[in-house]
Amino acid sequence: MAEEFKEGQPVNTIFQDAVDALRHGDKPRAKEILTSLLGSDQNNPTYWIWLSAAVDSAKERIYCLQTALKLDPGNGTAKRGLILLGALTPNESVQPFPMNRTRAWEEKLLLANEKPRDRGFKVIAKSPALRLLGMIVIGAALISAVIFGFILPRRATAVPTQMNAQGPSPTPTVSSTTAAPFRAFSGPTPLWMLLAATYTPTPLYVNTPRVPEASDQYRIAKQAYHDGDWDAFITQMESIIPYEPQSADIYYLIGEAYRFKGQSANALQSYNEALKLNPDFGAPYLGLARAHLMAEPGYNAVSLFNDAIQRDPNFGEAYLERARFLISHHDSEAALVDLNRAAALMPESSDVYLAYAGAYLELGQSASALEAAEKAYALDITALPVYKMLGELYLEDGQYRRAVESLEVYVTYEEEDALALARLGQAYYEIEEYEAAIRTLDKATTINRTGLHRFYIYRGLASLELGNADEAVQDLEIAAAADNKSYEANLGLVRVFCLQEKFGSAFLKVEALKSLAKTDEQKATMLYWRALVQEQRGETKDAVKAWNELLDMDKNVTTSEMLNKAEQRLKVLVPSTPTPRTNATPPPVGTP
Repeated sequence: MAEEFKEGQPVNTIFQDAVDALRHGDKPRAKEILTSLLGSDQNNPTYWIWLSAAVDSAKERIYCLQTALKLDPGNGTAKRGLILLGALTPNESVQPFPMNRTRAWEEKLLLANEKPRDRGFKVIAKSPALRLLGMIVIGAALISAVIFGFILPRRATAVPTQMNAQGPSPTPTVSSTTAAPFRAFSGPTPLWMLLAATYTPTPLYVNTPRVPEASDQYRIAKQAYHDGDWDAFITQMESIIPYEPQSADIYYLIGEAYRFKGQSANALQSYNEALKLNPDFGAPYLGLARAHLMAEPGYNAVSLFNDAIQRDPNFGEAYLERARFLISHHDSEAALVDLNRAAALMPESSDVYLAYAGAYLELGQSASALEAAEKAYALDITALPVYKMLGELYLEDGQYRRAVESLEVYVTYEEEDALALARLGQAYYEIEEYEAAIRTLDKATTINRTGLHRFYIYRGLASLELGNADEAVQDLEIAAAADNKSYEANLGLVRVFCLQEKFGSAFLKVEALKSLAKTDEQKATMLYWRALVQEQRGETKDAVKAWNELLDMDKNVTTSEMLNKAEQRLKVLVPSTPTPRTNATPPPVGTP
């Protein structure tokens, strides 16, 4: 990577550790160091490029290099890497990797007429300056040995270190953190590893100082919470209870760990234990609401949300959760009120703006929803639900390539989300990547065989574009049955039946199009296919009528191909009748 360092640039020793780790083949350590560096400087393209060499899969490398290229559009290393991975079209302007150091074989090459150079002690012996320098070094070493070996040990005293321990929060959220020891890890890189900030617990909702006797257990518990090791966290927190039997927050935190494990019954029990000790503690009420909804999605948790807010009017998470509940019950207007309060209390929360997006989407305000989702992404590039929401909104807004980018990231980590895969397949179809569309929709329909019928049209149309009529007809018939008012599904069947030379079946679908066409453009397309089908069926009179009606339509709703075809066919079908009717070349539109 030729752009590793530039002359005059200060050397980052931690970054150099990552580079050295990579050069020694220690990819897990390099990955850990680089993701830590990105926590403090997410806009450094060099870090992203080196991280691409440390991650495991091709998709992760592409993600890192694409991020580097977004930050530095002229970065040649990122471009070359993406070209090698097949994610960027080769370009003559992108030069090969420069060789800025001697190759290993060149160092070993000795010309026949070149005298071997002196090495080792011979060089020192022949140089007065090097001999003097050697004596100075030896003298300094002797002095250091005396000082550090005999003098300092006698003066040393033990100085205890102090640590300000801060407890884990009700939910893991983004915060700035100090450096931590590097821990090696392996396997696919979680999205949160490619971060603008590291995920660590924020200060406790109620930060209760622990008694000195429990400091070791609490320190271990904090680390377990940070690592997501909920069993270890529960064990350590339970060991603190004998020292602090009246601390309600211990039971609350144990309840949170059970909730993160998906054990709603144990979570409910722990929250209730916390409330027995302190009925005015607001957080356990929110925990009860969450755990009840986890066990029973239809549970009415409004009173619990209200209890949490009543006991702590500044509890931002309670407003957020109540807003989510209201959105799920189609009361997004009321949810916006809660979200405004949550945003004031938690202005840097990606979750708040993601909820805004959901509320605006439910209200049909797509532009506001997209703006909120992009704000959520700006606050936290690691939140997977944000990528899913962005994919849906970009798809609805016709920004198909952005939809593909967002959904590809999401399904890399959520491989079993059939709906997200189906939307990605639709986006692939819209950007004319038909094979990718079929492959992705195959996976989606394997996961969910009955709930995605509205997406079968995209696999059917993709198969049709590839000339696979037999595969296309089955999917298009399913799509038409799922939505018998779908103009696009019936038009697709007209085309596929023509490809199969089943013109009688094609005519029946043309008749359906006649009643389904809502716009002039759709009516023009229907007339075009009606004329073609009727010619094949030998219904010349009706074909001529359809061609003439097509020529009579406003030229802005047709295409030049349609009009040229109509004029050509009428010259053949009605040779004695002049048919040119156009006075100007119609504007080009998409192929019918």
